[in-house]
Amino acid sequence: MSNESNSQLETERLILRPMRATDLDALHLIFTDRKVMAAFHHDPFTPEQMQGWLKRNLDHQNTYGYGLFSVILKKTGELIGDCGLEQMEEMGAAELGYDFQSAFWNQGYATEAASAVRDYAFGTLRLPELISLIRVGNLASKRVAEKVGMTLVEEFTRYETQYWKYSLNNA
Repeated sequence: MSNESNSQLETERLILRPMRATDLDALHLIFTDRKVMAAFHHDPFTPEQMQGWLKRNLDHQNTYGYGLFSVILKKTGELIGDCGLEQMEEMGAAELGYDFQSAFWNQGYATEAASAVRDYAFGTLRLPELISLIRVGNLASKRVAEKVGMTLVEEFTRYETQYWKYSLNNA
């Protein structure tokens, strides 16, 4: 796989840049947001859990040459979320995922970022397929997946949790 980890994406309102270790505190704001964590049915992350999550994502980026982007709001320079790709070996595809501070929900940022990552995945990385695994009932994430062109292909159980699997093939 070519190393594209230095790629930066830009949309009308957002800059998506590769995640960095120095993003820890800003990302921790997302994963201590009770509304965000309710979507995962998980307690807010401790600092140690956040460090582990960030390390895992940075390791993924180094291994595959792509990963999650930190999503920066152009007008303020604030890190408001993450959006990007995680190779799901057991599924044979890269997952398109996104997490945003709840203060930035319902403003189109997730769809804007996910559309840019979709285009990058298909155009630059030439990935054959993208999937999104969404907990059953997470209607906001479901809408984002559908807005970027994904379709529901199955509902399944993973780690005792029900998921919708959305998919989009590179045309």
